[in-house]
Amino acid sequence: MSDSTIATRLLSDQAVFERVFNHIDNSTTDLGERVWREPADNYYSQERFDAEIAMLKRLPVAYCPSAALPDKGSYIARSSAGTPLVVVRGLDGVVRAFINACRHRGMQVASGRGCSRAFVCPYHAWTYNLEGNLKHIPGQEGFPGVDPEQHGLVEVSAREKGGIVYVMQKGEITEDMLEDCLDYFSPEQQMFETEEMVDEANWKILNETLMEGYHIKSLHSETFYPYGLDNINLVEIYGANSRVTYPFRRIEKMRDVAPDQRRIDGLVTSVYLVFPTASVSVLSKHTNLAILEPLSPTSSRWVLYRMVNRAVDGKDIPLEEAQRDALFVGDSGQIEDREAARAIQQSVSSNGNTHFTFGHFESAIVNFHQHLAKYLDNQ
Repeated sequence: MSDSTIATRLLSDQAVFERVFNHIDNSTTDLGERVWREPADNYYSQERFDAEIAMLKRLPVAYCPSAALPDKGSYIARSSAGTPLVVVRGLDGVVRAFINACRHRGMQVASGRGCSRAFVCPYHAWTYNLEGNLKHIPGQEGFPGVDPEQHGLVEVSAREKGGIVYVMQKGEITEDMLEDCLDYFSPEQQMFETEEMVDEANWKILNETLMEGYHIKSLHSETFYPYGLDNINLVEIYGANSRVTYPFRRIEKMRDVAPDQRRIDGLVTSVYLVFPTASVSVLSKHTNLAILEPLSPTSSRWVLYRMVNRAVDGKDIPLEEAQRDALFVGDSGQIEDREAARAIQQSVSSNGNTHFTFGHFESAIVNFHQHLAKYLDNQ
């Protein structure tokens, strides 16, 4: 399925305006069709966590934006689904992913991010090129029978689509696996910031904070709500993914503008779930790619990449404006969401709830859990 086909399943900007105005006039919001009850122990069970990690290894998961690997030799080394990986753009421009373990004694051959023409193990200096081939063993005479051609870094599948690099540890990523992934980023978008942080909360609870606007007025009463609307959202589903649109109050200024002259930029926040562990949030001046790395049943790492938004009507957005936008979001609503998730985690094993209930206002979360259950059942 092409991006253009998926786009026909998502509302055009003009249709978004009309549906938002209709909801405002009628005090309504998009509703799902079913209620989902998720067992509480799925948020702290080690057995469930292990099954989820096994699932993540056999699905394409977002690893980083293409913009994070701008040059030949650019690499990022971090764990994904508990496995240390290094992802690098080769001299041929192709992105490849390897298990970050030297074939001698398993030392990681790269750390953090950077740009290099080769990976040299810091333990004994075994050296690999950007295609993962073992090119040099110091004192090779001491390793009779070790064939360099059979001791390259172990490669896992990697593929770029729509400005995101995906990796999969079991099997090969095929075109159809990414058929529901949109062009989230364009090549001209500048990446200006990266950040990592750890929260003592299950990755699913953190994911859920991004997929509904039912909580905006109560949780974000002094941060997001003064600029937004109370439980007026658009929810669109495409495969395992979703888009939730959060309109700002200032969208009202477009009421009297001719439909073909309306511009949506800066008037809504759009949050795309990139199943299973990532989200793309298109905010007023910047776009945020958030990747959740499960560390344990009760702990998760955020890996955040921030990009300047696409040009509007041919005019580039100044970097300073994108940075201010990111600072406001990070220092306000995002902190409140994370605090809420940590508080939920503290009580999740208390027997206060046998399950969590996701209602008609939370259909993107329902869709997330439906697909999660399907993939887990198919293991």
